[in-house]
Amino acid sequence: MGKWTRRGFITAGVIGSSALVIGVAIRPGHRVAELTGSVADEGETLVNAWVKIDTQNQITAIVPHSEMGQGAQTALTQMLADELDACWEDVSFIEAPAEDGFANYALGKGFILGDTEVPAILMGSVDGLFLQLTKAFHLQITGGSSSIRATGVYGMRVAGAAAREMLLAEAALTWQVPVDALQTKEGKIIHKATGKQAAFSEFAVQAGRREPPAKPKLKAITEFSIMGQSKPRHDIPAKVDGSAAFGIDVVVDGMKYAAITAAPVFGGSIIRLDTAKAESIPGVLKVVDLGNAVAVVAEGYWQAKTALASIDVTWGKTANDDVDSEAIFAQFQRDINAAKETGESHEDLIIGDPVRGAEQWRVVERQYTVPYLAHACMEPMNAVASVVGDSCEIWTGSQNPLGFRYDVAAALDLDPENVSFHNYFMGGGFGRRSVSDVAVQAAQISRQAGLPVKLIWSREEDTRQDYYRPAVMSEFRAGLDQDNRPVSWENIYVDKHDPAEAPHIPYAIANQKIHFVDSPTHVPFGPWRSVDHSQHGFFTESFVDELAYEAAQDPYQFRRDMLGGHPRLLAALDLVAEKSQWNVPIGKGRGRGIALQESFGTVVAEVVEVTVQEGQVKVDRVVIAVDPGFAVSPDGLKAQMESGVVYGLTAALYGEVSLHRGRVTQGNFDTYNMLRMPHAPVIETHIISSDANWGGAGEPGVPGTAPALTNAIYAATGTRVRDLPVSKYEFDVEFREENNLSS
Repeated sequence: MGKWTRRGFITAGVIGSSALVIGVAIRPGHRVAELTGSVADEGETLVNAWVKIDTQNQITAIVPHSEMGQGAQTALTQMLADELDACWEDVSFIEAPAEDGFANYALGKGFILGDTEVPAILMGSVDGLFLQLTKAFHLQITGGSSSIRATGVYGMRVAGAAAREMLLAEAALTWQVPVDALQTKEGKIIHKATGKQAAFSEFAVQAGRREPPAKPKLKAITEFSIMGQSKPRHDIPAKVDGSAAFGIDVVVDGMKYAAITAAPVFGGSIIRLDTAKAESIPGVLKVVDLGNAVAVVAEGYWQAKTALASIDVTWGKTANDDVDSEAIFAQFQRDINAAKETGESHEDLIIGDPVRGAEQWRVVERQYTVPYLAHACMEPMNAVASVVGDSCEIWTGSQNPLGFRYDVAAALDLDPENVSFHNYFMGGGFGRRSVSDVAVQAAQISRQAGLPVKLIWSREEDTRQDYYRPAVMSEFRAGLDQDNRPVSWENIYVDKHDPAEAPHIPYAIANQKIHFVDSPTHVPFGPWRSVDHSQHGFFTESFVDELAYEAAQDPYQFRRDMLGGHPRLLAALDLVAEKSQWNVPIGKGRGRGIALQESFGTVVAEVVEVTVQEGQVKVDRVVIAVDPGFAVSPDGLKAQMESGVVYGLTAALYGEVSLHRGRVTQGNFDTYNMLRMPHAPVIETHIISSDANWGGAGEPGVPGTAPALTNAIYAATGTRVRDLPVSKYEFDVEFREENNLSS
């Protein structure tokens, strides 16, 4: 992830006379005609994609991000409302539709331009370029902890600030007073000298006809009235009273149900089907052969699932039918060994002289591995599709609605204009619902069945047909000088994915070589919460901890001594040590572990406390110090940290997708275990506002959890976990002494 540029070129306009809508202008001209019908109801007028103000002074933010429990839609609305000086009680939001005009150009601009300052005279053309780019990539993604730090900072804030300036300018003209004689507050414009005031809506139509400011002035943090406060989330009431609509809740006229099973070995296909028994079951309407999967359409889901189980399927052989987990890790080892022997690898980062050895007093070498992981969303994968002739309609929960629409169109060979997409709340996403496979399958089944179909994956199908977090092997070699200071750091691992900086370390080690080898497997992979930071966070922070013990130093102090050039990280590390009472003895059979990570623009320091009894690990407490630059919604940030910790603990303690004869062996939650509520620890979150560039919240809580946990286990037992999950280990009940720092 890159840093995000702070500026956008704002414009406004009006159609009719009922309302003002502020958005980001894309040259040439306004895009009102193509967008109005998608988001403007009767009595509303749209100029562009971000915000509308109706005649009753009701303000609606149009948010190009999905909701999967993270609360981003409310936080983004806070950002717009604050810059606009709106009354929070008069503000609501809608999700942007899956249409080209609502491609999230601010996201694309941030990837490429970062903090580059663009002159105002060029900003409209630059935004137009990125709109076309994001249209081409069908980019409307929710992921990468990008909602607030990208769309919010460089979209919603700018749109709100521009609207405020335009409204003030029109009020000044109408009242024949200087602009600086006016102020805005809670949806009103006020003449400071006389107290005269009027609602924004009184000037909306006229303001929309004005030339927009190229670079509206944004508020300083000290001026915020809505950002920085924990406002009630708009999505919570419906989730509490049961009225919230998730993808799996969708019912359309004439809809039938479908169950599906795909080739058990990835890449496999059907060579023979015996469907006679399935077709004889009452309520079964159609058996659908998709080539690499078979589905049954029936009056009810249980009928479909029962009939599916009765089908005799012969799957074609593949080159991976004999592959198991042991063979995959053996392949990783061979490829790493070959790279070390031949010197042929891909450079990731080189600093100083990586091969220096003259000052090394001791060389420390370690290897770590992590397995494949599934996403395990609580809401099963599902989609409703209705294909009629050359048109298709889709209902589901998606992290990339616009992308899904185009994927379905491509799969059915339809014009994208003939595919309509309805997005819903998601019962978990974590990256899984950025992949369109289920929506595509539902559309293909509907076309063959000739009727609307709700496709629901079983839990077993979900676990065995995921796009997994990759399994990875990572090896380290470091040198300590005679003062026990690290002077060299080498890391080689298999398969580089995003983000590029995930394997990098913040510590002041003069000589570093980080490199990787390609070692592809047949297992499909996809984005998993915090992506490569989740693996490399475990690797690097485990190895740093091991170096600390090799140097006979406290792990917190050892890290601290190498962070002189990173004040944000140092502040977070110090705070978490203080709040966790790091230096207070914790007692035999118990341990504390510490980890530090910067990901997605946010710094997280974490301490985990564990108790080990009768060989079993119990996580008692997790303390977090988080620096996101600024917390738009403190409660929301804390909730995301807690969520990340629970997700990370589940993965570290239990998470493992293994393969036997090319197939995933896990199926349901009996074999793919999760952290249950009785075993969840106390989680304390302490927020630092550093005024750095604003970072994300959804993913940064995950990467430090596994290493802090395993470092705590070592402190309690003297057993070092280098191969996740923790559940594979048996821990000695004879606990090590607190002051025994040997490895």
